[in-house]
Amino acid sequence: MIRDTIDKVLVLHFGCASDSVSLLLDDVICKSTWEVSKFVSITLVDIDSEDVGVYVKDFDITFVPSTIFFFNANHMKMDSGDHTKWVGAFQQKQDFIDVVEVGYVFVTKIPIGLPAYFVLMKYYLYKKGTQR
Repeated sequence: MIRDTIDKVLVLHFGCASDSVSLLLDDVICKSTWEVSKFVSITLVDIDSEDVGVYVKDFDITFVPSTIFFFNANHMKMDSGDHTKWVGAFQQKQDFIDVVEVGYVFVTKIPIGLPAYFVLMKYYLYKKGTQR
């Protein structure tokens, strides 16, 4: 699946049915699916399933919920404390949409040579209507 998703952000959400925070994130992601469907593919992964044990180990999923992002089979690093994944839930659907949208813009539209932080901050400020 990771290698087959081309020109879209692949979101792998690792959670479990017995965790209330995972269920909250499932709800937020489900509400966001239509708005991001043109540039995002979302997969919900149950960490209790025997089929995904190797991925839980490879991606070091020690806390649930954890969300990992890929673009064209490349792992997208994030400045979220862990740098490899988003740990915890998004409180509102717009929070999730903002993160995947900024990630998509980052990997598809960055002019080569500009510092990534500058581009992300400028885009974020523009999106929020507080461009300086």
